[in-house]
Amino acid sequence: MKLIIATIKPFKLDDVRQALTELGVSGLMVSEIKGFGAQSGHTEIYRGAEYTVNFVPKIKLEIVCAADQAESIVSTITETARTGKIGDGKIFVLDVEQTLRIRTGETGEDAL
Repeated sequence: MKLIIATIKPFKLDDVRQALTELGVSGLMVSEIKGFGAQSGHTEIYRGAEYTVNFVPKIKLEIVCAADQAESIVSTITETARTGKIGDGKIFVLDVEQTLRIRTGETGEDAL
């Protein structure tokens, strides 16, 4: 099993969720986060005063899937979330050692 962690621009969430649903992804976790990378923030003007925004709002998606599904999920997120501009995000793929569904006690891929 794999854990896919993706950070994307907030306005891309609905498009990515729809594409993943069409791919057959049955569940994902979504968090609103802030961070910086190559984009390293920006300046804005509010009521005539200029200030620096050091952390940029992003959306973090977490998906646990069977190992053979990971590549297609990653490519779907990449194609759907890409704008071609700085700050499109990143995707990390990690191994998952164990999964357990609390309600039924199912483990492994059966718990997904």
